[in-house]
Amino acid sequence: MLTWDAPLPARPRRVLVAGPSGVGKTTLSARIARLIGARHTEIDALFHGPNWTPRPSFEAEVRAFTAEPAWVTEWQYNAVRPLLAERAELLVWLDLPFWRVTFPQVVRRTLCRRLGRERLWNGNIEPPLHTIFSDPEHIVRWSVSTRHLYRERVPQAAARNPGLTVVRLRSRRQVEAWLAGSLARAVGR
Repeated sequence: MLTWDAPLPARPRRVLVAGPSGVGKTTLSARIARLIGARHTEIDALFHGPNWTPRPSFEAEVRAFTAEPAWVTEWQYNAVRPLLAERAELLVWLDLPFWRVTFPQVVRRTLCRRLGRERLWNGNIEPPLHTIFSDPEHIVRWSVSTRHLYRERVPQAAARNPGLTVVRLRSRRQVEAWLAGSLARAVGR
């Protein structure tokens, strides 16, 4: 597992970004895609159909885009995690301080999306705020309850996929330094 300041072994072409809900995976994925000149596929957009129902074509679409030579996406959804890790060259793990960084961010994002009635994937809108108390899969509750899973998942994925380089970033400062340093050097910028 590499730290933010370690050089990457090669120019990455297929990249995953891992971490709990609300940590900033999609934002970082889009930034990485721009830097390496690859397409960013937002995996939530493939998974969520109208009314938050899983799309039947989800797994086939993931298989299709991961067969391409260059892509960036978020490492989510148990049904496709093994495939994503098998086909990726680089996994960037956002392991930021949960209660100080991630939790406030997921709460703020959820409030803004709900109050602004922001349309998400396939016309979905965040559910009413009171559902945080009744729905164990409410995004804020989900983020809290799954926050520790990556401490097991990431090392397991690295062990199962010896060609997968893992970079662990523990602060926003490390994220920015890694983008401007190790990643920029790997892509010749």
